[in-house]
Amino acid sequence: MILSRPLNFKKMKLKTTYYLLLLVMLPTVSCSSGDSIDKDEQKPTITINYAEGFPQACAELTKGQTYIFRAKVADNKALASYSLDIHNNFDHHTHDDQGIDCNLESTKQAINPLIFMENFSIENNPTSYEIKITLAIPDDVDPGDYHCQYSVTDQTGWHSRTSVDIKIVE
Repeated sequence: MILSRPLNFKKMKLKTTYYLLLLVMLPTVSCSSGDSIDKDEQKPTITINYAEGFPQACAELTKGQTYIFRAKVADNKALASYSLDIHNNFDHHTHDDQGIDCNLESTKQAINPLIFMENFSIENNPTSYEIKITLAIPDDVDPGDYHCQYSVTDQTGWHSRTSVDIKIVE
């Protein structure tokens, strides 16, 4: 035997209205205007265009020598990390941020190219920092055209980079 109660349409209508009202109000109550949140909407900056910045576009680096790679980075909030990437340009590819064109040698096949890719953390979240990386150019790498690319990332994940053509010579 199935027992049933009479339906109370008035109570159901009130419940439905309550849930619809809650559904409409929830986004309004849960979202803020964002006025109180200090959003970081700026990418960090990076430059080698200062007296000690190294290497400058079209610089020649001699195999067997040691160099200090230097760049200045800054951010409106807090810096987090940076990287240095040196790779061959024997195929004459380009990067979107290269400003100066250098004289390139003929294209060639890489045999023993220099490949340097290293990431570094920036401690204590400064708003400005000077990158200084000491790097020896091995004696046995292929001479020729290379790219030197610096990258910087801030605490919120914004990222910037700059790259220049360089040449490794005997």
